[in-house]
Amino acid sequence: MKTLTTRFIGMAVVAVAGILAVNVGSVIGQGQTAPRSTTQSDRPNFNGIWQALNEANYDLEPHPARAAMSLRQDQPYQVTTNIPSPQVVALGAVGSVPGGLGVVDGGSIPYRPEALVKKRDNQKNWLERDPEIRCYLPGVPRATYLPHPFQIIQSDTSMMFLYQYAGAVRWIFLKDPGEPPIETWMGQSVGRWEGQTLVIDVTGFNDRTWFDRAGNFHSDKLRVTERYTKLNNDHLMYEAVIEDPEVFTRPWKIAMPLYRRIEKNAALVEFRCVEFVEELLYGHLRKKSLQ
Repeated sequence: MKTLTTRFIGMAVVAVAGILAVNVGSVIGQGQTAPRSTTQSDRPNFNGIWQALNEANYDLEPHPARAAMSLRQDQPYQVTTNIPSPQVVALGAVGSVPGGLGVVDGGSIPYRPEALVKKRDNQKNWLERDPEIRCYLPGVPRATYLPHPFQIIQSDTSMMFLYQYAGAVRWIFLKDPGEPPIETWMGQSVGRWEGQTLVIDVTGFNDRTWFDRAGNFHSDKLRVTERYTKLNNDHLMYEAVIEDPEVFTRPWKIAMPLYRRIEKNAALVEFRCVEFVEELLYGHLRKKSLQ
């Protein structure tokens, strides 16, 4: 089975063979404990496959378990209900939402009043609006805590993040290239070291990604400042400060641990979600309906 690691390294080999040559062996295989960093600056070695283990992709804020992300809104269910909408009721327990303790510092996201109205409307219309459902690129920070692993490839002079979900890729500029030329789903990432912590400033976003399945959103003025701190060989602490003056009253922070995948054969595998959603996006164009 082809892995994403093999695929991406193969694509980049001509352009960055020299850059990515450092520690490639420790990147692909995860059976052994990660070696001590051998970079000239003796910075921590983040090479490896990592994954968040929490319920943040359902909702960044604390939330109880419920029957589904999409609940009935029609009569006579105008009042708060725990009855799944007709489109997802057949999923049963598989479509339910596990409760979560939340990852937002202080518990709640500081929305402006008009933005909170939009967030709640997004939540009601989750099936039609969540970019994850249609396999759009997840954006930052959501790419970090989707229920998929991601890989960090690091050398003395370069850093790249590979995500299993949608084959998303982030190049981390270690020298600021200036203002982002265009707005994109994943933004432009500029990294720097503050002691043993990797700090990444991400700007240049479009306004089409969400933070989770609960309708939490942002505008194109979003700025994310990520901090990756190595706790030990198998754990990173991830923090992200979110700023968006059009949507939030102040900056706010999320934090969570990231866990190294230590299976002997750990690797990213292809998740062809673009192909998986073709019927959802284009099925209505068939001359003859499958239903």
